[in-house]
Amino acid sequence: MDVIANPNTPPSTAARAALLSVRGLELTVPSAAGPVNILRGIDLDVSPGEILGIVGPSGSGKTSLMMLVAGLESATRGTITVAGRELTAMDEDALAAFRRDHFGIVFQSFHLIPTMTALENVAVPLELAGRQDAFAIATATLGKVGLAHRVTHYPGQLSGGEQQRVALARAIAPKPKLLLADEPTGNLDGATGQAVMDLLFGLAAETDATLMLITHDPRLAERCGRQVSLRDGRIVSDVRALDRAA
Repeated sequence: MDVIANPNTPPSTAARAALLSVRGLELTVPSAAGPVNILRGIDLDVSPGEILGIVGPSGSGKTSLMMLVAGLESATRGTITVAGRELTAMDEDALAAFRRDHFGIVFQSFHLIPTMTALENVAVPLELAGRQDAFAIATATLGKVGLAHRVTHYPGQLSGGEQQRVALARAIAPKPKLLLADEPTGNLDGATGQAVMDLLFGLAAETDATLMLITHDPRLAERCGRQVSLRDGRIVSDVRALDRAA
């Protein structure tokens, strides 16, 4: 098990070299019964190219951690640094641009634009980044996920597995440094989910992306080089594949 760093100590060489570095991360939200502590001081370093599985029971803070890392929610306290840039110090415009250029995100519920074809959905982030070859890249990426014959179809014309493949193509097409996936097989049957995960791991390796996978499936977690377990908003274990094999 890895030792959890004290946020008050200077960062180690490993922390400085990390693609993702989280220090003292807390998230507290209001409720009728009073403040609810979702995350209670998370310290985490993730190296470039690492495949990290985030596991834990429902309500442990897994999705909240991903949303904060992605800059889709704001932390109550703490810092998040990606590729040497502190996300928690950015304004909304800078954060949106940084997320576009560095992140790929795959959600459980696809989040495709229903009025756009598969090709247009995948091309959107590339166009926003100013890529003149957006549609060529989108076409090639859809081919990689087995949807070359579906490029002109709309989400409503696609199966759940096909929609998740489009979402995966959209996330991976810009070749992000950090790929975030939140229960990407949650709405899929077993065989379809397996096929999507094979694509996810394969494309992450092909593009040298760092992958952070939120999952409740122990079989998927076992495929990750490292597993971090959350409980009650805290990291309770941090184990690498070599440690699990020992």
